[in-house]
Amino acid sequence: MMGATSLKNENVVRVRVPAPASAGVILSYKCSAACRHCMYACSPAWKADWITESDLYQLLSSLTGHIVPSPWGRERVSLSHGLHFTGGEPFLNFKLLVLAVQMAAELDIPSTFVETNCSWCVSDAVTRERLEHLRRAGLKGIMISVNPFYVEYIPFERTERCIRISQEVFGPNVMIYQIEFYRQFKRLGLQGKVSFERYLTLAATLGGTIAVEMFLMGRAARALKPYYRSYPASVFFGEPCQPPFLRDWHNHFDNYGNFMPGFCGGISLGSWRELDRLIRDGIDLREHPVLRHLIAEDIRALLDFARGYGYQESPQGYVSKCDLCLDIRLHLVKHGNFPELSPLAFYEQLALDEGSPSEGQRAREEAV
Repeated sequence: MMGATSLKNENVVRVRVPAPASAGVILSYKCSAACRHCMYACSPAWKADWITESDLYQLLSSLTGHIVPSPWGRERVSLSHGLHFTGGEPFLNFKLLVLAVQMAAELDIPSTFVETNCSWCVSDAVTRERLEHLRRAGLKGIMISVNPFYVEYIPFERTERCIRISQEVFGPNVMIYQIEFYRQFKRLGLQGKVSFERYLTLAATLGGTIAVEMFLMGRAARALKPYYRSYPASVFFGEPCQPPFLRDWHNHFDNYGNFMPGFCGGISLGSWRELDRLIRDGIDLREHPVLRHLIAEDIRALLDFARGYGYQESPQGYVSKCDLCLDIRLHLVKHGNFPELSPLAFYEQLALDEGSPSEGQRAREEAV
């Protein structure tokens, strides 16, 4: 693969896309929650737009042969290996989720797992029946999300139920992300749903919040800004993307056909329907000016480019390089035609979040 630093050369017009060694398949962005930290701005407000069966088979078929299993073997799972089904909340369309698992098993894709927020775990019987069904269909494991943002929507008892029964069904192939929060919640004796503000008060009784991996991108860059220090854009000019913008691990492929780089919501490297061509021929950077700067990890050049479309640096500053990048893209998507800024619904959802300050609170109150 051509290195990002070589893109400083003005003569570079095309860059190859690394073949995906691990992948996440977004069945839909519709979710049972509207978490403040969500990289993809998922929420109940999204149209379901579930991936079609034909698209699902085409995508999984194109990924066959690329996906690398867990270091512990094809029957085991780990976070940045194999293939996972995600969203949104994939259990909102359980029939489609089962079909996806069956297809992946038939195609012999290794180390498959599902990511869930546990909102559907309303009883032991329902939880066990669905997990057993998925295991019989060929699913290898599960990743259960646990953090202060999910618990605003999902009663902690459902999370505990999902963990307990998943361990009985999938044995060692259960990942709790993040385990540090789960342990803290247990120490706090957490029950029901808890607002983030209430969580901060409770955490203080144990010495404060805990240090875990946090990506200030997507909705997190907006909703969590009050809790972080902001800086002028120039602070981020020399900062590399973390993780790297182009990489072969943990890329996402969504229901609209977008091949997304890593965790970067609202950015498309192209259509996964042309995955083989993207891997073979790469991206023509002359046709995708936003991608040119992002692939080069040159946020200063992207800022200068956006100024040509009337962008002005925020006087409030930015909490991360991703925050700066997102703010620029939110402006560009309104003032130009950039196919790499996709899906458009991602930007529309963020605008909805900001235009309706009570949206998140309303979703939390309506969460079941």
